[in-house]
Amino acid sequence: MLRSLVRRDALPPSTQLSRVLFFSTGATASPDPHFMVEYLVNKMGFSADDASKVSKLLPRIKSTEKPDSVLRFFRSQGLDGATLRRIIVWKPGLLSWDVETNLAPKFKLLREMGLSESDIVDIVRRHPIVIGFNIQKTLLPRLKIWESLFGSREILLKNLRSSRWFFGSNIENVVRPNMNFLRDECGIPEERISFVLKRIPSFITQKPDSIRALVDRVEGIGIPRGSRMFFSILVVLHRVSREKFEAHVKIMNSFGWSNSDFFAAMKKHPKFVWFSTEMLQRKMEFLVKDVGIAPSDITKWPMFLTLSLEKRLIPRFHVMEMLKSEGLWTSQDTLHTIFVSPPPKFLQKYVFPYKDKLPKLLEVLNLSVELLPIERDLSFRMINGDFVPLLHAELGVCQATMPVCQVFIQLTLNGWDTYLVIVVLVVV
Repeated sequence: MLRSLVRRDALPPSTQLSRVLFFSTGATASPDPHFMVEYLVNKMGFSADDASKVSKLLPRIKSTEKPDSVLRFFRSQGLDGATLRRIIVWKPGLLSWDVETNLAPKFKLLREMGLSESDIVDIVRRHPIVIGFNIQKTLLPRLKIWESLFGSREILLKNLRSSRWFFGSNIENVVRPNMNFLRDECGIPEERISFVLKRIPSFITQKPDSIRALVDRVEGIGIPRGSRMFFSILVVLHRVSREKFEAHVKIMNSFGWSNSDFFAAMKKHPKFVWFSTEMLQRKMEFLVKDVGIAPSDITKWPMFLTLSLEKRLIPRFHVMEMLKSEGLWTSQDTLHTIFVSPPPKFLQKYVFPYKDKLPKLLEVLNLSVELLPIERDLSFRMINGDFVPLLHAELGVCQATMPVCQVFIQLTLNGWDTYLVIVVLVVV
């Protein structure tokens, strides 16, 4: 029945006429009780089903004057399409709000904090509750509290842009009890808790029962609260469900690891459990079958499992094999050193000395920047601020790459040659 109401060809002539008259005058009341369903479909792109659900949550709206005003305002701020629909689904009553009283001041406040239009769009998309709060009673006080918890406005804004859901968390009933529990009952220093809060606020804003259950999980795998790795593993497991964790254990069991081996590896480098079970299996198959590492040895070097298979493990192994096949491999370095070495050090030791004899080494590493010898004094001239034109003129680096070059060029202060720094741009 409801679907037919939003199809033009299904409406009786009298209803079609009243609807046309209604939408031609913004403040005229409509005799059609379902006009907001049609409004949501036509003005916002909702499906008929979704529009029906949203309309049932709306206050009584007799005209489109306020909804039109709200939509114009949101669109003027850069919010439209799916983002705008999500906001209205979250709080349908927004369509009846007064723009100048309830919405504009909040966007003004965010701009005054130093946020750009695109920042505000992203923040409202991630934290729609920002526009739902009363500006004086809730929004301003909460912004001040979170700024204090993070330690600076810069970190607050960074997390507003990049993190989800933390801003709506109850400070007194969730955040502070969690921080007190971690400090007082788990023995975790306050500075470490603050460090994690700044980088992963969702860890501190989970329900107190959830964080206690997480502590039980970590203790259940044999890691006591007093352990040096306890808090690190607690944070890691926050992102890993019980089901995923058990699937990881099962995969590693298939390669000969015992549960004790798995837990021992976690104590050394727990982040490998963040990867999918499929990726973990692929890495193990490569390391065991192709490289020839015993599964028991990987428990000693679990960091291998956190390295990119396509960008780090496979290319570096191929470089080693190519050098061996040509009789050029003289290094006594362990596989750990070869795989884990920072890109500049790896290139300097295993690639650049042989690039003329084996140019295919560069292809294996997918290097796309020509290696040009540059005098060391040029690299220091570049540090002094005139390196952009030099990069463009002497290396042919495109203008779009310049901001990245500016970051990596600082590496020359450590004594690396400039050509090495430029290559780092494409292999990190």
